[in-house]
Amino acid sequence: MTGPVEHIALPASELPTRWYNVIPDLPSPPEQYYDPGTGEPARDDYMEGMMSRALLAQEFSFDSWIPIPPEVLDAYRLWRPTPLYRARALERELDTPAEIYFKYEGGSPTGSHKLNSALAQAYLARQEGIRCLVTDTGAGQWGSALALAGALMGVEVVIYMVRSSYHQKPYRRHLMELYGATVLPSPGEDTEFGRRLLAEDPNHSGSEGTAVSEAIERVRDDADARFSMGAFANHVLLHQTVFGLEAREQLESLGRRPDWLTASVGCGSNLGGLALPWVPDKLAGAEIEMLAAEPAACATLTDGEWRLDSGDAGGIGPVIRTFTLGHDFVPPPIHAGGLRFHGAAPLVGQLRHEGLLDARSYEQHTVFEAGRLFARLHGLLPAPETAHAIRAVIDVANECTARGEKRTILFSYSGHGLLDLGAYGHLLSGELDLSAEEMPWLTAAAAG
Repeated sequence: MTGPVEHIALPASELPTRWYNVIPDLPSPPEQYYDPGTGEPARDDYMEGMMSRALLAQEFSFDSWIPIPPEVLDAYRLWRPTPLYRARALERELDTPAEIYFKYEGGSPTGSHKLNSALAQAYLARQEGIRCLVTDTGAGQWGSALALAGALMGVEVVIYMVRSSYHQKPYRRHLMELYGATVLPSPGEDTEFGRRLLAEDPNHSGSEGTAVSEAIERVRDDADARFSMGAFANHVLLHQTVFGLEAREQLESLGRRPDWLTASVGCGSNLGGLALPWVPDKLAGAEIEMLAAEPAACATLTDGEWRLDSGDAGGIGPVIRTFTLGHDFVPPPIHAGGLRFHGAAPLVGQLRHEGLLDARSYEQHTVFEAGRLFARLHGLLPAPETAHAIRAVIDVANECTARGEKRTILFSYSGHGLLDLGAYGHLLSGELDLSAEEMPWLTAAAAG
């Protein structure tokens, strides 16, 4: 009998040496950023006060391919290329004719895809003589990645961690601190914005938007610091294409192309990394469906509006056009902390606006049951963010079964859940209010 997974390796010599930039291939370029103070297009000096010049050059580049610096490539080789797996056990459990593959990014030193961009950003900051990178983090996957990248590249790192996750996920916080980063809860007493929020609500749970505001305030008070983004910006999605390019090579080695590309979305670095390398194919007429899986508690692409909005809760950062729930939206403190952002990455929002990307939202309890099912079938425990993609894959596979269609589904296994066991503990104790009647897709393996 074929085992529960099928491993498709990529030789180390095939590690991509360039990132793919989708902007030149889009029907129209993304809209520019605006200064919130003037309402006018953001000037270079405004943007350079927040980000390194090298990242700004990548942010607005019209080059289709951006070379990966040799020192970043050397760091990638710590764990890249990553494996592609075929999820045969899940296929059997669902009794589906679909073939299900997943790109496994949980093998990075910090356990997720986030290190792909963190290493690039820390390297470029050091090259420019930037002393400190300041960032926000939700569940801590991005924060731990930047903390390690800063340690490896010799850059100081300060992290504003969403307050609910700061308390829910202490082990990720400890990991960041072990790497040498300073980790602060958001909102907190460290900034004027944080103090104001706590004065209004001492129990404020925080959000990615509040953490971004505090990080930007810190950067504006320190001329030697720059803001580092883990998901929203064009350059972050650019860096993440390294794993989508690998996945493309791996599927082609099997004579396959994806009919469905699926990933969870908070801002979009995960979906961008997986799906952007296939956008030219879709634009050329290939029948490839791209699906974003979101939490119902923060369904930006499903329930949001396509409009200009600030990327941070305080409205002090650039104003950008994308799908948004409003920068003052504070989602419930769900366990998928990395998906609690009010706005999609501009590139992801544009794909949605132009009809190239679909989106579905899921309640937390059905997502965690999908994660438990996957762990029992494959032995790999997904992060709550990853479990959203698995939940969407179950839907798609069941639809293939109902139509009798043999389709190839590829999803991003963006990170492992070994530091999310507290959240899974709530599942096991019944605190997520599970109901089999609400989950008709639930199989015997998950229920058992």
